[in-house]
Amino acid sequence: MRIALTGTPGTGKSSVGALLARKGLEVIEVSDIARSEGLLGELDEERGSFDVDVDHLRDAVDRGNYPDDTIFIGHLAHFLNVDRVIVLRCRPSILMQRLRERGWREEKVRENAEAEALDVILMDCLEDQLDVFEVDASSMPLEDVAKAVVDIIRGKTDKYRPGNTDWSEEVLSWY
Repeated sequence: MRIALTGTPGTGKSSVGALLARKGLEVIEVSDIARSEGLLGELDEERGSFDVDVDHLRDAVDRGNYPDDTIFIGHLAHFLNVDRVIVLRCRPSILMQRLRERGWREEKVRENAEAEALDVILMDCLEDQLDVFEVDASSMPLEDVAKAVVDIIRGKTDKYRPGNTDWSEEVLSWY
C-alpha cells in the first residue's frame, strides 16, 4: 500500500518520516523526487519556494521503481497516486511558532497558519481521495505521531477519521 504523509509545512512530516525510516519503513521525501527529476520550476521570490508541476511529479512517481509499501512525505504527497492519505495537523498558534523558529518570513508564517486553520490540505485530500485520515500532531510527541501513522497503515483508523480537528475557536480569537 502506498501512503501519502502530507500536511501544511511545519506539522512534523519530515521528523515523523525520519522516525518511520529508523523503524525500517520505506520513506521517500517528495521534494527529493522533484529535485532529482528536475521538476523544480522557477523560484517564487515572494513565497520563497519553488514551483512544482504536480502532474509531472505524479508521472515521475508513477514511472519510478518505488516499492508498493512506500510512504511518500511532503506537502504535495497527496497529489500522488496513493492508496491512503494521512494528513498531519497542527494547531495554528503552534505552527506559527515552529515556522518562526525556522526563520520563515512573517507573511509566509501567516499564509501557512491560515491554510492550516482553513483545512486547505485536508479539503484537497477529501476531494481527491477516498481513504483519508488526520492526526493532530500539535502537542503529541513525535514517537506517538509515528505510532499513529503505523496504526493507520495497519488499519486501526477509527480515531483518525477526518473531522476530529477543529481550530475554529483559536481562529475566532484572531479577530
